[in-house]
Amino acid sequence: MLYILTGDVQTGKSRWLEKHVKKLAADHVNCYGVISAGVWVESDSTRANTQGFEKRGIECILLPNLERFEFAKRTDISKKEGTFDERSQAGKAGLGWHISDEAIAQVNAHFHNIAEKAQRGMIRGVLVVDELGRLELDRGEGLVEAVRLLEEGASGSFSNALVVARSELAMRVADRFADAWGGAQIILPE
Repeated sequence: MLYILTGDVQTGKSRWLEKHVKKLAADHVNCYGVISAGVWVESDSTRANTQGFEKRGIECILLPNLERFEFAKRTDISKKEGTFDERSQAGKAGLGWHISDEAIAQVNAHFHNIAEKAQRGMIRGVLVVDELGRLELDRGEGLVEAVRLLEEGASGSFSNALVVARSELAMRVADRFADAWGGAQIILPE
């Protein structure tokens, strides 16, 4: 089954996912893939949420080993720091987050490694993709190795997958991948 965790921007999808991946690990269920966790700082700016925190970046957590690295910065911050690359996939797409092509390549290499292990029957668990967005769904770019795994569907290694997608993209994810996974269910971070 394909589970699609959805909600509006900054509604706690990745925090919910992190918590549930830990619960699954405690129950001896391995998760393979990536969580895209927000990097939040205390702030009194207009970008701060109601708790007084501002999201300034995104950090990838590679599952199952929990390796972390910087994945994205808000585009305005990246431009101010001089790290914005207009020729990058994210730059050409005009995203609100600047993701370096090197960071995308690192995540794709991780998913490629997962695919190879799955083909050899070396792993078993839940496939986790946080998140599919405009790069993947509109442009055929971004996390292309994750998309390939999702297109292959349920297998001996992965009978279930959990994908994060914003509300406006959730049905597109369901329409594209549900048949390969024997159906899809939309869930909310509650």
